[in-house]
Amino acid sequence: MSPDIPPHLTNNLRDLDLIDLSIGSRSLTHSPDQINLSDGSSLVLRVFDVKSYGAQPNADITQALTKAWKVACAVAGSKVAISGGVYKLGLVTLLGPCRDVSSFNGKDGWVAFESIDGLTVSGGGVFDGKGQQAWQKNECNKDKNWNVLPINIRFNYVTNSKKLQFQHVTIIAPADSPNIDGIHVGRSSQITITNADIGTGDDCISIGDGTQDITINQVTCGLRHGISVGSLGRYQNEEPVSGIRVTSATLSNTDNGVRIKTWPTSSSGVASDIHFEDVVMNNVANAVIIDQNYSPNSQCLNESPSKVTISNVSFKKIRGTSSTKEAVNLICSKSVPCQQVVLFDIDLAYKGGGGSTTSTCTNVQPTVSGKLNPPTCTNKR
Repeated sequence: MSPDIPPHLTNNLRDLDLIDLSIGSRSLTHSPDQINLSDGSSLVLRVFDVKSYGAQPNADITQALTKAWKVACAVAGSKVAISGGVYKLGLVTLLGPCRDVSSFNGKDGWVAFESIDGLTVSGGGVFDGKGQQAWQKNECNKDKNWNVLPINIRFNYVTNSKKLQFQHVTIIAPADSPNIDGIHVGRSSQITITNADIGTGDDCISIGDGTQDITINQVTCGLRHGISVGSLGRYQNEEPVSGIRVTSATLSNTDNGVRIKTWPTSSSGVASDIHFEDVVMNNVANAVIIDQNYSPNSQCLNESPSKVTISNVSFKKIRGTSSTKEAVNLICSKSVPCQQVVLFDIDLAYKGGGGSTTSTCTNVQPTVSGKLNPPTCTNKR
């Protein structure tokens, strides 16, 4: 993508089929794609390559993309493709409604930037995925083999998933949106997220396996699950997580605050060098958490201890109000107890009536200093 004319993508899309913006060294295969639908039938995606509408490498493809989009939007089960190369793209509006949202099923991305070096995406535009229409087709809670719904925007192998910066990003979804993380980072390094405003139905930011050297700074988080490292240990051969730093964040009315979570009955793994500092909590439940018994919806029936090793973790200058009496909850694995956990200047007041905040420690002996409210390890299990 030429840095001279960065893309300004302003979308107002309804019932979108798919747009896959993949620019870089790897060309797309333009044969039709086949996806399976929930009723057992299959659908062949028709591919509309912008080159068929006049696009040329090293030239402005704004008109070609607009033309390809208009045609594809009218065809159920369609895909707009930009094959490998360097292009210029001016202001473009990709307008819906388009046909047949069901053709999303089984795809993992709506707008995907892939295999690109030196990408800049800037401007005041909006990617509106109209998720409410897709969530109605989400049956993951009933069928574990159900095809996943697509992520709004994906960045795959952009500068080899290193040295990316996300600045001044706003991400919004309703509190009841199912399993909707704001930003998920996995198998990437040297990522910076700063000055972001995120409120979704799941984690504002989640850190997956293989993630290293991540800086999260000045993020405002609301609605549901806070900022999480994990969940880890659910799958075989997960890669280590290290070098995670969350600073100057504000969380409001979330069900969890800053959290590290691993699955019981897990494969071996490592999470280390993880630090949360200068975080404000406004009416947050479970403000500080290490949860090595993480099992949403009781998915783990045989809850043998987690085998993910957690070490060199600090929670510093965490302050504000807690909506639950138990504000600090450090539940580590009896198989691999947490090591080198530090609590410094924790000041969390219980917003309800009937006493002060408490803390729980299991299989961990944290190092503590500074002001501590609640007192460390009020409860031990």
